[in-house]
Amino acid sequence: MLIILEVKVAVSKQTKKTKMPEQNPKERVNNFGEVALGYSAEDAINEAKRCLQCKNPLCMQGCPVEVDIPDFIALVAEGKFEEAAKKIKEKNNLPAICGRVCPQEEQCERKCIVGIKNEAVAIGRLERFVADYARDKEEIEAVANQDKGKVAIIGAGPAGLTAAADLAKMGYQVTIFEAFHEVGGVLTYGIPEFRLPKAIVKDEVEKIEKLGVEIKLNHVIGKIKGIDELFEEGYDAVFVGTGAGLPRFLGLEGENLNGVYSANEFLTRVNLMKAYRFPEYKTPVYVGKRVAVIGAGNVAMDAARTALRLGAEESIIVYRRAREQMPAREEEIHHAEEEGIQFKLLNNPTRILGNEEGFVTGMECIKMELGKPDDSGRRRPVPIEGSEWVMDVDTVIMAIGQSPNPILLKESPEIETTKWGTIVADEDTGETSKAGVFAGGDMVTGAATVIEAMGAGKRAAKAIDEYIQSSKQQ
Repeated sequence: MLIILEVKVAVSKQTKKTKMPEQNPKERVNNFGEVALGYSAEDAINEAKRCLQCKNPLCMQGCPVEVDIPDFIALVAEGKFEEAAKKIKEKNNLPAICGRVCPQEEQCERKCIVGIKNEAVAIGRLERFVADYARDKEEIEAVANQDKGKVAIIGAGPAGLTAAADLAKMGYQVTIFEAFHEVGGVLTYGIPEFRLPKAIVKDEVEKIEKLGVEIKLNHVIGKIKGIDELFEEGYDAVFVGTGAGLPRFLGLEGENLNGVYSANEFLTRVNLMKAYRFPEYKTPVYVGKRVAVIGAGNVAMDAARTALRLGAEESIIVYRRAREQMPAREEEIHHAEEEGIQFKLLNNPTRILGNEEGFVTGMECIKMELGKPDDSGRRRPVPIEGSEWVMDVDTVIMAIGQSPNPILLKESPEIETTKWGTIVADEDTGETSKAGVFAGGDMVTGAATVIEAMGAGKRAAKAIDEYIQSSKQQ
């Protein structure tokens, strides 16, 4: 083992990740083109050679969809990019998406052995490179003999798409029912073009369709039909992957003023309805000169950076905790800072001010200080008495999280839910309290990451296969 490590270290002296080329911050704030531009073949090979090819690859333990990371990286190091893509696709049906938006630094890269003394291998960047390289070279064929049973998938987001692809490969006839007029869920309506181009999502979805998966758009299950009706139509099992699309608000005075958005509405208008291409697409979005975004997660960063690109002169993150407690990816925070996003930390809004015409004119905040840790282990923000002040803004975007939409479950009271409206489902299988119904992703966990939703979809697909085959043997 020591000899192997010495050889690997000798051929790879690089201690830091190979840098990813990016658009210049001053230029990119004026367009919706992708910020990160991707590795060249030379970059990818150089980065792949940093991998130690550990006999006990801890990186795989950090991957929710269990990609064989050392094997695909070894193929990249040899310049075998198409083979590397096939290796990833054995486990991950959305690699070009994951390579762009997954928090690898908190998952596979966090467990990378190289990262103990140096920067971890850039696993996500390599995944993106491989997926992009192979995009137009893959030949996808429908799975023959999809006769093992019929499965209905509700929601065409990361969890639903993953479950659908895996079940199709197993030999099931799969139909996805999607409420919107486009596929992708949060990948399409939530993540901005500059982080995840819609052409990438469309391409990955088309490849899943080529496996034999049928997608029905504009189908709001819970309105046009219920879960029981799906069983009556001959489906053997149902997977619920509708995500968390119901926005949360703070209940502040003035939240009903013109110029107040939920981040969900704001980003959906811009992404799904292409407001960023107005007047080509007739969905204008009002953005004032000074925009305040409440929250500090990835969604908040997306909203703040989008507002800047739509013409805001100032875009400001308002967060009640300190910088080290911000839940957004460090990369997204860094990009936001580069683009000139302002940060008003340790501040909490108390009310939104407006004029007689009903438009936002300002936002009152109170300064905070950090007290003792709360249940999450983070120090609790405590208001400083008498420290109220008014921020001059004309647009406010609430990015403080989402909850599941209750429409689907109104006609299925037998499906157990939590007090937050999420479905109670087995963590390993996705089984719910209703026989034959499985669930995964944000509908179960609340707002989480794309890759975690995909992992839930994979586990549920395996459990659905076992459930249907077991049912047929009885």
